[in-house]
Amino acid sequence: MSIFEAIMLICFGTSWPFSIAKAIRTKVVSGKSARFMAILCVGYLSGIIHKLLYSFDWIIALYALNLIMVAFDLYLYFRYLHREKQKQPTLVI
Repeated sequence: MSIFEAIMLICFGTSWPFSIAKAIRTKVVSGKSARFMAILCVGYLSGIIHKLLYSFDWIIALYALNLIMVAFDLYLYFRYLHREKQKQPTLVI
């Protein structure tokens, strides 16, 4: 186990609850990137697989927690994206 790996995951993980709370409160997801969040999910999933295959320790819980939070934020993105598109005024010429 590396203390630096734990610190990295804790630092990354502290931002997601704020992002999730803002999306739920405002129902606005503009400015977020679904592609970025999907890449993060792949990264966290890769970290989990590495821990399962080569270096199983408690850090796997941090990877899993971060993966859950990012995946939930990604879910909110797609849930609220449809609403945002409906609220945009259409330009009539």
